[in-house]
Amino acid sequence: MEVRQVGKSFGSRSILKKVDLTVHSHEFICILGHSGCGKSTLLNMIAGYLLPDEGEITVDGEAVKGPSKSRGMVFQDHALFPWMTVLDNISFGPEVQKMPKAQAKETAKEFLKLVGLEPYASHYPGELSGGMKQRVGIARALASRPDILLMDEPFGALDVLTRETMRIELQKICSQLKPTILFVTHSISEAVYLADRVVVMKHGEIAEIFEVGIKHPRSSHSAGFGEMMSRIERVLMDEEHLELASAKVGS
Repeated sequence: MEVRQVGKSFGSRSILKKVDLTVHSHEFICILGHSGCGKSTLLNMIAGYLLPDEGEITVDGEAVKGPSKSRGMVFQDHALFPWMTVLDNISFGPEVQKMPKAQAKETAKEFLKLVGLEPYASHYPGELSGGMKQRVGIARALASRPDILLMDEPFGALDVLTRETMRIELQKICSQLKPTILFVTHSISEAVYLADRVVVMKHGEIAEIFEVGIKHPRSSHSAGFGEMMSRIERVLMDEEHLELASAKVGS
């Protein structure tokens, strides 16, 4: 996937400014930055929900001009259909893609097993915990067998312990299926735990890209983990420190 000189504005506000990014097959990319830096806007343009004002996004050489089954999306609020069972939620995508209903159900069962929720096939979303709903959301996105999985802060609304569990679960899924993933997050530790590369965004631009280079399975105790977090934090915080220093000088 290629993002070339992509820009996006809403009214007079420039959200993205000439962004360039290359994503390789089977790569796990985390896009990290403060609120309002443009990371979710970039993800929505890759999904095809928004179109660039300038530049181009291509997948396998084809320009992204709208949503596609080749790019699956997982949202922070999971976006499950509350009137459908867990199994029906997961089989929805394959059925929309004209897969025979029986085959779609078998595909749904396969991905339900992958996320460890087989006993909950006949439950409704309202009967599940937040972490379980997100597992269903991930299974639903994967069941359509996208080439690229786009995840917009999928664990952001979860408590700390559930979030940690979901990171481990996602890593297990990645090791089995090896999808290409773009994952938006505010969390430096989450990015270092999951990603092959971390893309740090500031004010609509890519400030720096870090190659993590730590073998999986990883933990906060892995060699180089803390150092990588510190390097990323310095890039994110540099400007804040400069602003604080200027304020002190001015006072």
